[in-house]
Amino acid sequence: MLKQLSQEMLPGWLDLTRVEDGDVIPYYLLSQAKKWSVSAGEIALLARCAFRSEADQLVFAPMGKMTYPLTEHGAELSPGELTLIRTSRVVNDITVFGEIEPNAHVKDYFVGDGLTTKFYLSEKPFTRGTTLAGNRTILNDEYVELDPTHWVVTDPGGAITVSGGELHVAGGTGVDGQTLLSFIEKMELGGAVEIEHGDFVFNAATTGVIGGLYPATISVAGCWAGFLVTASGASTQIQALIGGTLTGTALATQAGHHYVFTTRLYANEMYRMQQVFHSSQHPAGNAWGGNPNASDVRVVLEVHDLDPSNPATQIAPAIVLYDGVMAGAPGFCTYSLINAAMMQCSVAFTGIFLPVDATVRSTLPGQDTRTRRAGSLLDGAECRVSEEPALQFYPEYVPAMNETIEVTYRGQGRAMARVVDSASIVAHRFGNDDGVRGNVHLIKLPTARTSVDCETAALALLDDAGSGWLGDYKVWSSFLPGGAKDIFPGDCMAVDVPSQGASFTAVVNEVGIVVVDITGEHSQYTLGFVDSGSPALDFTFETATAVQHVSALTAIDKSVVLTAYLPDLSSAAITTVTSTTVNIDAGITPVAGNGIEVRLTDAGWGAGNDRNLVGRFTSGTFTVPRYGRAQDYFLRSYDSNLPPRYSRYSAALHVDYPL
Repeated sequence: MLKQLSQEMLPGWLDLTRVEDGDVIPYYLLSQAKKWSVSAGEIALLARCAFRSEADQLVFAPMGKMTYPLTEHGAELSPGELTLIRTSRVVNDITVFGEIEPNAHVKDYFVGDGLTTKFYLSEKPFTRGTTLAGNRTILNDEYVELDPTHWVVTDPGGAITVSGGELHVAGGTGVDGQTLLSFIEKMELGGAVEIEHGDFVFNAATTGVIGGLYPATISVAGCWAGFLVTASGASTQIQALIGGTLTGTALATQAGHHYVFTTRLYANEMYRMQQVFHSSQHPAGNAWGGNPNASDVRVVLEVHDLDPSNPATQIAPAIVLYDGVMAGAPGFCTYSLINAAMMQCSVAFTGIFLPVDATVRSTLPGQDTRTRRAGSLLDGAECRVSEEPALQFYPEYVPAMNETIEVTYRGQGRAMARVVDSASIVAHRFGNDDGVRGNVHLIKLPTARTSVDCETAALALLDDAGSGWLGDYKVWSSFLPGGAKDIFPGDCMAVDVPSQGASFTAVVNEVGIVVVDITGEHSQYTLGFVDSGSPALDFTFETATAVQHVSALTAIDKSVVLTAYLPDLSSAAITTVTSTTVNIDAGITPVAGNGIEVRLTDAGWGAGNDRNLVGRFTSGTFTVPRYGRAQDYFLRSYDSNLPPRYSRYSAALHVDYPL
């Protein structure tokens, strides 16, 4: 990440050979308003590393790579220049607030009447873009040049070139996976992703893969989803490539036509990897979090056939080569625009966008269900999701009479969690003291995107709850600890001062140097340090504002936080609707003792509250009453524990059908 940032912002300025790997960073949002040094510092904190520049070299390495002894009985120690201050970080009740998160799994159901174009959604959809109206652009390349900050090229035969505002591919080695043009970053298969591979013109018969997504090996067999183009006489055939296997009907190209390839992905989960949080007990490589988020992904592969001699083809619908759900999809893939065995084509543009994170599907009576493209009409979309919130169809695509519509998305709310250390609370009780030592944090970095991340951050903070240290040491350069020639921020010192009860690993976080004798190269160093458990090494915080009373949050003991919830009913769906009933498929079959709880509002979960209860069901499919035209149902699974565990987020099913 730091190498890529440096190449983009400071091309050719820095030698990057001393940039090492730190811990995995699942998520980092770069701001163009920040200086390079600020972004580099944030990346270092997230990876638990330290960085500095030495002349034209950038040094980036895991924190504590160098450790020096600072002992009370060391011959070089100057006790009068060492200041140690013990600090208290005793905390056993931590509340963490994070970002706006995706919560309820929402499905809204409507039916067309041939006239209505606007359908009001039951909740405001979560989206990773700034607004529901616009897409977030990851890549928009019009091929002025082959930008090395965007693409990685593997091209032993020189088949890939750029000229005249187009990418040209002329040749290949004839071997799968040897001639490649791949995006420099991994693609996260989370939420909605739209990849416009580009406007292709085939100059001769072509063989290879266009727009392939590869979890591991870049090859036809290793392609999770993409378009396989194969030579067929003098022309080319296009076919969906799913899981390394040809799927569906092949499309034969025509001379002089343009073909716009598009892949659209819709995942149940917005984020495919949990955030990583560090503590002194969990150093880089063994941190809290970082677990994968399993998700199914709907894949839609489209080709728009454009005939320059027929303007009507510009507004004709694209040809759908594949539209299906792939279970257990990989979280991240390499995106290769070109995998050329032997290709003869040109490409006008390529774009990667994050559209509104909502899936719109509709079914005409007696026909198959199809995915409707949401976005701008200028981009060929059929509808858009607005901030009202509402689903708005464009006049050209008004739903027909009795056409059923399903909108799938995630609701939104504030990510938050409260985690307690019950053993510590008991240990600190004395007299009128209840033993609770509470704290509230609003985390800036690492970004807590979900309530799961908030819980994980709390666990990391509880790791280092207790006594801490901070201090400084003034020393001449000739007597640096451990005989060091120099000490930098990020280096460690093994502090052992029994007279002050101090025995800990310190991390140097500040170095001040006063040059006293230039000729003899004598300088006086002031080393500022903290113990390795200081949250300042692993977190940056913002001032917390109580958006909800802390006492209203359910406190979870740290011993059970990782198993406190059952899986969400993300596949729950309405199957049929009558004027008085609704049939629901929860997507799971409960085991003995477990069940599905259904309520009219998303509140009051538990056997002790029957006020808004529709029913508790022990089967995966069941029928519930319908009381009006618009009706909401909220579902969570529960188990036989005492007290029972529930799903973290509800499945919210909204039906708006005429009675």
